[in-house]
Amino acid sequence: MSQDTWPNGSYANFVDLARRRDALRHAAAMPGADPRALLEATFAELDAAVDAVTKLAESDTGDPGGPPASLSAERGLLRAVFQNAPAPLFLLEPDGTIRRANGKAGDLIGVPPGYATGRLLTAFVDLPSRAAVASQLAAAARTGTTRQTDCKLLSAAGPVQVTMTANVVTLPDSSRLLVVTVAELPGGVGSGLSRERGGEDTAAAAGKARPESAGSAVQIMTRRMDLVTAVTRLLLDNSTFSEAVTLQRCARLLAGDIASWVIVDVERADGLRRQFVIGPHDEAQEDLARKARAVDPRASTVPAQVHSAGRSIVLAHADDPGILGTTPDGTPLLMLLGVTSLLSVPISDGTTSYGVLTLGRQATEGRFEIAELGLAEELGEHLGVAIRVDRMFRHRSAVAEALQGSLLPARLPDIGGLDLSAAYVPASQGLEASGDFYDVFPIQGGWAITVGDVCGKGLQAAAMTAAARHAIRVIAHWSPDPVETLAKVNEVILAGDYEDRFVTAKLAYLRWDGDHVHVVLASAGHPGPVVVRPDGRVEVLSGGSLPLGLFPDAEPERDELELQPGDLLFFYSDGVTEARSADMRYFEERLSDELAGLAGRSAAKTTRMIQSLVASFSQDNLRDDMTILVAKVKSQSSGA
Repeated sequence: MSQDTWPNGSYANFVDLARRRDALRHAAAMPGADPRALLEATFAELDAAVDAVTKLAESDTGDPGGPPASLSAERGLLRAVFQNAPAPLFLLEPDGTIRRANGKAGDLIGVPPGYATGRLLTAFVDLPSRAAVASQLAAAARTGTTRQTDCKLLSAAGPVQVTMTANVVTLPDSSRLLVVTVAELPGGVGSGLSRERGGEDTAAAAGKARPESAGSAVQIMTRRMDLVTAVTRLLLDNSTFSEAVTLQRCARLLAGDIASWVIVDVERADGLRRQFVIGPHDEAQEDLARKARAVDPRASTVPAQVHSAGRSIVLAHADDPGILGTTPDGTPLLMLLGVTSLLSVPISDGTTSYGVLTLGRQATEGRFEIAELGLAEELGEHLGVAIRVDRMFRHRSAVAEALQGSLLPARLPDIGGLDLSAAYVPASQGLEASGDFYDVFPIQGGWAITVGDVCGKGLQAAAMTAAARHAIRVIAHWSPDPVETLAKVNEVILAGDYEDRFVTAKLAYLRWDGDHVHVVLASAGHPGPVVVRPDGRVEVLSGGSLPLGLFPDAEPERDELELQPGDLLFFYSDGVTEARSADMRYFEERLSDELAGLAGRSAAKTTRMIQSLVASFSQDNLRDDMTILVAKVKSQSSGA
C-alpha cells in the first residue's frame, strides 16, 4: 500500500502536524508570547494527534509481518511530535503514574524525562497541592472529562506556579490514559497559594535559600569545605564531653545551612530514639519541632531503614508522606514539616553505628542530589567519632569517680566533742582519679585526722593514694606518735614501685585532756592546717619537712597545740590555696582573712563557705582537686 492510500491521508496529516508543532515551538520562544493561547493551540494539535493515532490503530490489521514501514514511520513521527511539543506534556496511567514525559516537562521539573517515568506525578508537586492534584487526576480518569488546577511544580530551582490540565485518551482496547499539559504562569504567580504567600518570586526565593545553585563549582566546594571545617571546629571545641550537647550544637549549625530541618535519632538500649529536631527559628516552627521530637522512628521509616541497613538514602522527591512517621493524630511528619526532599545517613565511626542524621528540605530550597550525599556522610562520620570520644570520656570519668570514692571514707565518724565536716571537689578538667585523700579514724586514747595529696593523677596515683591512706591507718593503730607513723609510711612507699611519685601528708593525733584537746601534728610537706579561735584569731601552721616516698632518711616535722571549746582546725589540700582568679592572684592570699570572718561558725558552715568562696574566686575553674576537712571542738570529750 502506498503512502497516498493510507486512510484519511494520515501521512500528510502527520507532516502537517509536525510543521505546526515546529511553528508553535518557535512562537513559544518569542518575546511576548501568550502562554494561554499557545496552550490552547497545543491542545488542538494534541487532539489531532490523538485522532490520528486512533485511526492508525484501527487500520492495523495485525499482519504477522508487522506494520508497514510507512505506519512505523508515522508512529515515530507522532512520538517526535510528543517529545518536541512546545509545552510540557506528561502521559499518565489512570493511577497518576508517569508513563512518559516530553523534553519540556523534563526541563520544567529539572530531571531527564526517563527519571520521571514510573513515578507518581504528584511527587513533583509541592506538598500543599498534592492532595488536590491527585483528586483532579482521579476525577479526570474516572469521568473522562478535562480537569484543570493551579499548583506548584518542584523544579531544580524551587517551586514554579503552573496551570495543570488533564485530558483523557481512550485506547482501542477501551483503556484510558491521561495526557497532562502544564503551562507556567507569567511571573510565577498564579491563583491560590502564591497569592496567599505574598506572590514571592519562586526563582528568587530558591536562589536566596540555595545560593550555591547559581554559583560555580569552586564556590560550591568552598562552601562545603567551610561547613565541614565549622563542624570539625565545633566538635574539637567540645569541652563538655556531653553527647547531647555535641549533637544539639551540630544540628543547630546544619539547620538553615544545607537543610530546613535536621533530625537526629540515636540508638538506645530499647531501639532508635528521636533525640533532636531542629528547624527554622520561629515560634510556629518550634512548635512543629516539639511535635516531631515526640515521634520515635518506626521500622518502616527512612531513618530506621538507614540505621538497620547501615546505608544512606537520598530521596530527591519524597513522594511517600509516611516515610518519616506520623504524629499520634495521624498527621505525616513529612507534611507537618513541609519537607519535599530528604537525605538520611548513618551516624557511625566506621565500626559502630550510633544513630541516623536526617536532613529535610522544603520546596524553596530545591532538592538533594547525589553530589551532596558525600558531604552528609562525612558529617555523619564526624558525629560518630565525636559520640565515641564523648562516651569514652564519660566512661573514664565514671571510673575515676568510682575509684576516687573508694579512696575516701563513705562518711565521717560521729565523735563526741568534735564537730566534723569534709568536702572533696575535683579539678574542673578532671577526668582521672585524683591523688587527694583524707581520713578520720580511732587511735589509742583518741582520734586521728589525716589529709594528703599524691603527685599526679590516674591509676598509678590512685594506687599510691590507697597505699598511703591504708598504711597510715594500719601503722597509726600501733604507733602512739604521728611522726613515727609517717616515718614508717615513708618506708612502705619507698618499698613500693611508684616510679618518681611522692605523697605530701599531714597527720594529727587528737586526745582529750579535761575540757581541752591536745593535738600532735606530723607534717610531711603538706600545707596547714589553720587554727581558728572563736575571737577571730587565725594561726596558719607550716607544712614543713619532705614529702613521703623520696628519701629514706626524711624525718617528718612535729607540732603540738592545745584546742579549747570553740577552736577549729581547718585542713586543706593545695587545690584551695592555688586556686587562681582571672587576674592570676592566688586564693592563699585571702584564706586567713576569710577564715577569720567565719570564726564561730559550725564545721559544716565553714566548709560550705570556703568551698563557695574558692569557686567564685576561680570562676569555677579549679586547677587542682580541692579537699577540705574541718574539726571544731564542741565540748568536753566523752572519750575515744
